[in-house]
Amino acid sequence: MSPPLYNAEILRLATSIPYQERLPAPMATVEKRSPICGSRVTVDVDVDAAGRVSAVGLLVRACALGQASSALLGASVIGRTAEEIAASRDALTAWLARTGEAPDWPGIDIFGPALDYPARHASIRLAFEAAAEAAAAARLVRADG
Repeated sequence: MSPPLYNAEILRLATSIPYQERLPAPMATVEKRSPICGSRVTVDVDVDAAGRVSAVGLLVRACALGQASSALLGASVIGRTAEEIAASRDALTAWLARTGEAPDWPGIDIFGPALDYPARHASIRLAFEAAAEAAAAARLVRADG
């Protein structure tokens, strides 16, 4: 028997999303939406001169899995480059599809029970997809500025 999808740790994470205020003038903003359940995650990002995320703001209107994923993203995104976030996004996608290993992201293994629920994967990926795109866009803004 597999562990429950909505366990106590997922529900705890869902209530502990950091950076829940939008940035006043972000270098980039990306919103992602799951067509299956309607979950939405908006990520604002600023990057420093080295291209590392220096500030993030999150607006999360998602199910418990999307909220928990946003909490994990927010807890470890500061200081990462767009490439690092994109690599984690890609690894997360592959892992959920059972075609790769879990990404090297603190706490991500909490989503192990979701491997058997493909309809829930989009919600789990939202924050990582939005953050990867926002960080890449912010890096371009900095380079142009």
